[in-house]
Amino acid sequence: MSVRFLHSADSAVIVEFGDRVDRSISDQVLGLAARMRPAAITGVVDIVPTFRSLMVQYDPLLTSAANLVGAIERVLTSGTTIERKRRLWRVPVCYESDFAPDLAGVARQTNLPPEEVVALHAGTRYHVYMIGFVPGYPYMGDLPEALVLPRRADPRVRVPPGSVAIATTLTAIYPLESPGGWHLIGTTPIRIFDAFASPPALFAPGDAVEFEAIDRSSFERIRAAAERRDYQPASTELAA
Repeated sequence: MSVRFLHSADSAVIVEFGDRVDRSISDQVLGLAARMRPAAITGVVDIVPTFRSLMVQYDPLLTSAANLVGAIERVLTSGTTIERKRRLWRVPVCYESDFAPDLAGVARQTNLPPEEVVALHAGTRYHVYMIGFVPGYPYMGDLPEALVLPRRADPRVRVPPGSVAIATTLTAIYPLESPGGWHLIGTTPIRIFDAFASPPALFAPGDAVEFEAIDRSSFERIRAAAERRDYQPASTELAA
């Protein structure tokens, strides 16, 4: 396995596996993360998977970058495998026009009827590559080729929480109100980030997500239950 070690300031080492967004690279990143957690390497504070690398944060009072790189190399070459815990989440989404302000524009740009955009988006199982941008924000791929578009030329200052969006080869859900430049094609009524929950983020890197189209009345019913913290989206455990 060919990797590159990079230093990030004085308290992190980055283990880089490649230079592109790719499922095989993601599997290598998540595989190393799974093997490092039980290794209990001295000084490791946190492990953060990204699209193509793993950031390992450490306490410089307990270890050094050189020692940490050596420990990571031993994990990489140990030949041990750890079964990764993954879940398949089924997420309800309303794609009706007032919940999907960019759906008509996406349909025009892709030369597809809006219902075909919805069918393609909801008919795909997505891989959670990483969590980032804002707490709980899942970067998920890969979109059907027919839906691949660049980001919007005019990003929004405020995107409502629950907005389901697409850009490039990815789809995402905005967990909190934030700026955003992706195309909004639906809204989910569920919470995907709750600071009072454990863990606070619903999804984890390596999970899978499928979207289920729902109507307005189902949206309102689920949203009311979610606001009472009385709703949990369906999920099943997946083999690694």
